[in-house]
Amino acid sequence: MSEPLAGFLAALALTDTGARTDEDIFTGPSQYMPGGRVFGGQVLAQSLVAAARTVPEDRAVHSMHGYFLRPGDVTLPITFAVDRIHDGRSFATRRTQAYQSGQPILSMIASFQDLDPGVEHQEPMPEGLPDPESLPSAAELLSDLDHPAAKFWANERAFDIRHIEPAIYLRPDGERRRRQAIWFRAVGELPDDPMLHRAALAYASDFAILEPVLRAHGLSWVEPGISVASLDHAMWWHREARADEWLLYLQESPNAIGGRGLSFGRIYTRDGRLAVTIAQEGMVRVPDPSGR
Repeated sequence: MSEPLAGFLAALALTDTGARTDEDIFTGPSQYMPGGRVFGGQVLAQSLVAAARTVPEDRAVHSMHGYFLRPGDVTLPITFAVDRIHDGRSFATRRTQAYQSGQPILSMIASFQDLDPGVEHQEPMPEGLPDPESLPSAAELLSDLDHPAAKFWANERAFDIRHIEPAIYLRPDGERRRRQAIWFRAVGELPDDPMLHRAALAYASDFAILEPVLRAHGLSWVEPGISVASLDHAMWWHREARADEWLLYLQESPNAIGGRGLSFGRIYTRDGRLAVTIAQEGMVRVPDPSGR
């Protein structure tokens, strides 16, 4: 198993420190990130795992809504406090608060449901997109660059991410567009636990979701003075999907204003099943060209 994938699995292997009167408490490590801030997808996935530990295995998560409250520190562990808000006949609701040094860094509510029959439809997956095997990986694009962020993107992520449009790691897209598509999968085989794969999709869903905001304005990740941070994140799981098989992630930004950008995403399995829908608003700030 690769070191990045082993680190990813270790981050999700939370320690149960016991239940208080009104909460279940878990702890987990922080993964290294250039810049020293905890990756938002990591704390989302860990919060989801903590909540799932308090729910019967036959109830799967179907939705999650989270707010990022403070930047996390990669040098510190994270404590997760789970409140068992509601247990009904078909649904269970949990609130997870993630803390570092006694301060909340994420607040999340997730809902779990028994498998029930019902009506079914989905937005179809677009046709005619290139296969992931035909696209360059981040390692192929960045591994020759002597820069900490480039080396991390190229070699230290637990997921292989391949852009269909030109990647904007180091330079803007020549065409200003408010949408993009990527293929992604874990860099090795994951255990068969369905809950682990749902958490892995939460983790990976935070990759690149705000890039359509940057593309729309001719920006890249290394734009001088740029500041980008996730503010909130919502997910709806529709169908099972393995995070270690190629998945198509469609992303688009309908709006940006007030130093914030909104993006929507849909994740499809390779055979066209809509697995997850995502929404995220993030802070996107760039220097004022007037100098004000």
